[in-house]
Amino acid sequence: MNKIAFITGATSGIGQATALKAAEAGFDLIITGRRKERLEQLAKEIHEKNADVLPLNFDVRQAEQVRQAIDNLEGKWRNIDVLVNNAGLAVGVSPIQDGILDDWERMIDTNIKGLLYTTRAIAPLMIARHTGHIVNIASIAGKEVYPGGNVYCATKHAVDALSKAMRTDMLKHNIKVTNIAPGMVETEFSIVRYKGDTEAAANVYKGMTPLTNEDIADTILFAITRPAHVCLNDIVIMPTAQANSRDVLRQ
Repeated sequence: MNKIAFITGATSGIGQATALKAAEAGFDLIITGRRKERLEQLAKEIHEKNADVLPLNFDVRQAEQVRQAIDNLEGKWRNIDVLVNNAGLAVGVSPIQDGILDDWERMIDTNIKGLLYTTRAIAPLMIARHTGHIVNIASIAGKEVYPGGNVYCATKHAVDALSKAMRTDMLKHNIKVTNIAPGMVETEFSIVRYKGDTEAAANVYKGMTPLTNEDIADTILFAITRPAHVCLNDIVIMPTAQANSRDVLRQ
């Protein structure tokens, strides 16, 4: 029987690439996202790779939606082997004194609360089977801070800390926890951050070669396919042209 991976934020970017690569690697998928049409299109693509798939259309920011979706899983779909907490975003680049409260709420509700709601619902299913692997998609922004990053950096620092805490809490239940902290990845991330300003988003990657969705998906797949006795606790992955959150070589 194929292992089952549950991926949040699967309708674009890293989540979408991870779902497709996991399907190719022999996983069956539970994919989640707010954009129903994209979710259904991804489910179709996964089916074409001869993997079974269950699309769940809900918002990770809504605790009751998360609980109901997972509580209502039936049959084999309750045997979740891998949870990829991928849903997340950055909104705005304002300094703290000019911060927009709605931007802060969106980041906190998605990046921290959404991860917690999903983990809280799925971890007991893993504990009952004494096996599982939780992968949290953090960021270099969870290791460092940079101008305009304030609240986004704070949310990803929270993910970094939660990953360490989960690893400790899950140890006696034989459940792995992996924190993955990418540097610059060219996805919809910057378009969302700059609220649709495609020129500003493009400038983020100008003159350098960023990571791709597939690069991070490959890293996730490597982590979740290690032998049972191996757990990659923390992975920082950067473009060759990026040394840290601020130093980037542009040609």
